[in-house]
Amino acid sequence: MKIAHLTSAHPRHDIRIFVKECASLAAAGHEVHLIVADGLGDEINRDVRLHDVGAKTGGRLSRMTGTVKRVYEKALQLMPDVAHFHDPELIPAALRLQQAGIRIVYDVHEDVPRQVLAKHWIPGMARPWVSRGVETLEDYAARRFDAIVAATPVIRERFARAGARRSVDVCNYPILAELVRDTPWASRRNEVCYLGGISRTRGIEPIIAALPDSDTRLNLAGIWSEPDLKAALQREAGWSRVNDLGVLDRAGVAEVLAASKIGLVTLLPTPSYVESLPIKLFEYMAAGMPVIASDFPLWRGIVEDAGCGLLVDPQDPRAIADAIATLLADDARAQAMGEAGKRAVLAKYSWAAEADKLLALYRQLQVTT
Repeated sequence: MKIAHLTSAHPRHDIRIFVKECASLAAAGHEVHLIVADGLGDEINRDVRLHDVGAKTGGRLSRMTGTVKRVYEKALQLMPDVAHFHDPELIPAALRLQQAGIRIVYDVHEDVPRQVLAKHWIPGMARPWVSRGVETLEDYAARRFDAIVAATPVIRERFARAGARRSVDVCNYPILAELVRDTPWASRRNEVCYLGGISRTRGIEPIIAALPDSDTRLNLAGIWSEPDLKAALQREAGWSRVNDLGVLDRAGVAEVLAASKIGLVTLLPTPSYVESLPIKLFEYMAAGMPVIASDFPLWRGIVEDAGCGLLVDPQDPRAIADAIATLLADDARAQAMGEAGKRAVLAKYSWAAEADKLLALYRQLQVTT
């Protein structure tokens, strides 16, 4: 099939979109295109043809109008069998593409209506109204689109209840070949790491606040989503213990994971995170390090079942500091937890099985084309 993945907001080499989904579909023999908006030009990478519609300019409103329009026009020009899109702002464009005879797959990375409730840039009084509006639009569209690809079973169940024609969960589990290494425990440094998007709701403030009471350094890598936040945290005492690594490629991520002893995934208890499956949790486990994770019911089941780490109140810097100290003080326990996490990932949480779900969905779409 000729497949076009569409994004108006994500980076071109996004792990879920490009590295996992597009590359897996291309490896299965499909003709795969990826439409992005970053101003970096067109390219062919991993047999995926990337089409750049120009860098995003202005603020969110500009992206949700001008950028979306350019993505839509490029998709219409390509006329694929399937348009597989990744941003809720593209829903109106996707409905128009469907009217042109293109099959539509909506890839839902997060529970957007619940996520809206924690968006700092939306006035607090307006958030419930915006949340309900987004949910109404998504449910309406889901009943018309050809399929929903959900990043978690909880999101899949929500769309199934809303009447989606097809809904499948394709979880964001790691590609094991990238991260599973036989790293000697003795070669790891007494350091912790946090990799991924950096924001208030992802718990960076309590992590930095925990560092003055921890005999460790933090390897920090990722994109800051709030421009003022980094400057504010650089004034905090804990910042002197931060190795600020910027944005890393996949090889750089693997190196940090192999060098650190503990992985932090202490997202705050927002409605969208409590039932999420953060990729960093499974990447830490795949790399053979124990995790310190938010004590959410879903995460508790994963961490306790695997025996791979400690659970904390993510809003309590003292609890985070105590968990770090506990693991760094007991190398044998920390190493055993890391090995248990790796075993769990190898058995249950790998991308290979999720790719099979995605390919099975496309076989269904191909039969009904």
